[in-house]
Amino acid sequence: MRFPTVQEQLDIIVGNVVEIISVDELEQKLLKSLKTCQPLKIKLGADPSRPDLHLGHSVVLRKLREFQDLGHEAILIIGDFTAMIGDPSGKSKTRPQLTAEEARENGLSYFEQASKILDPLKTTICYNADWLGKMSFSDVIKLSSHYTVARMLERDDFERRYRAQEPISIHEFLYPLAQGMDSVHLKNDVELGGTDQKFNLLVGRDLQREYGIAPQVCITMPLLVGTDGKEKMSKSLGNAICFNDSPADMYGKALSIPDTLIESYCKLMIAPTAEGVAEILEQREAEPRTAKRALAKKIVALYYSEEAAEGAETHFDQVFIHKKAPDNIELLEFDQQSLPIIDLLTTLGAAVSKSEARRMIQQHSVLVDERKVEEITEVIAFDIEPKIIRVGKRKFYKVAARKTF
Repeated sequence: MRFPTVQEQLDIIVGNVVEIISVDELEQKLLKSLKTCQPLKIKLGADPSRPDLHLGHSVVLRKLREFQDLGHEAILIIGDFTAMIGDPSGKSKTRPQLTAEEARENGLSYFEQASKILDPLKTTICYNADWLGKMSFSDVIKLSSHYTVARMLERDDFERRYRAQEPISIHEFLYPLAQGMDSVHLKNDVELGGTDQKFNLLVGRDLQREYGIAPQVCITMPLLVGTDGKEKMSKSLGNAICFNDSPADMYGKALSIPDTLIESYCKLMIAPTAEGVAEILEQREAEPRTAKRALAKKIVALYYSEEAAEGAETHFDQVFIHKKAPDNIELLEFDQQSLPIIDLLTTLGAAVSKSEARRMIQQHSVLVDERKVEEITEVIAFDIEPKIIRVGKRKFYKVAARKTF
C-alpha cells in the first residue's frame, strides 16, 4: 500500500488528541514506515468489565479507524485476563474483579460492536489471556522487578488513596504491569487510550524499553462527558448512549444532553467536515433544540442508517410531543385471561424482579392505555382488543388475549 506523506498523516492523527508522547518519535516511526512500506502496529485495549460499548469508547475507536484508513494495522486487545484483576484507573476504590468466564463472555460482543466503527477485515483481535495466562510466578516476579512502588504511587488515583489511607491491594499494582506486557508481547508502535489511561500507556512504553523493544508512542484522547453533562460517559452512572441501543433510545438519549455539550459531541462523534455539522454549530446558541435534533439524527445515522434516524425522530415526536404510542409495537398474545400487573411487568421484561415492578408502580411509572396504575394488586384482564402498557417514558408493550379461531 502507498502511504500518504508523513505530514499528511500527522495532520489527521493530531485531530482531537489531548497528548502525544512524543510527536517527534511518532514522526520518526511514520517516516520509517513510509520508507519500508511497512504499516505501524496500533494497539487499543478494552477491558470487558461490561458487555457493551458506548459512545465514550467511540472517541478512541475513531482514532484507531483513522490509522486504519492511513494504511496501518489496527490491533484490538480484549483484556479478558486484565479484567480479572480490575482496572483501578480513575477509581477511588478497587474495581470488582471478574471471573474468567465473565470476562470472556463480555468480550465476545466487543469485536462485533467495535466493527460499527472499525474495518473488521483490517482489524486484528487478540485476547491477552493467551499470553498473560501462560506466565509463571517467576515471570511475574521478573516483571515486577522492572517497576518501583514509588513510580506506582505517582499515579493520581493511587496517590490520592495512599494519602487518604485507603487500602490499595497489591494486585492493583499488577494491573498496569499486565497491560504493559501486552505491549511487550505485541511489540506495537503506538498505543491509544483515554486520558485516564495515560499512566498505563506509559508503563507499557517503559516496559518495552526494559525488554529491549522500541518504546511505543502514547496517544491520549479526551473523555466524552455523559448525558448528565457532569461525569465521563459510563453505563454504571446511567449517563451512557450505547452502541446497541435501539435507534429510538439512541435518539432520545442524544436529545437529552445539555446544550453545552453540542459542540464537543459534534467534534468527537462526527467529522467536522461532515454535511450539516457547520449548521448544527451555528444553531447551537440561538436554536439549541433544533441543533440537538440534527445532532441526534446524525449519531443514529452513524450506527444505523439515515432511514433509521428519520424513524427515530418520528418515534420521538409521536411519543414525547404528541403523547401517542408508537405504531410499530409488537403484539404479545396471552393464553390466560388475566395477570396481576406485577407478574405482567416481569413477564414482559419491563422489570427484572417483582420488587422492581412494585417500585415502578409506586413511582407512577406504569400506565395501561394512558391510565396510571395506582395499586400494586391490580389485575390486568386480556381482551381481543389490545391494551398498551407503558413503562416509564420509552417502554411500550401491546398485549391481548390470544385469538382462538
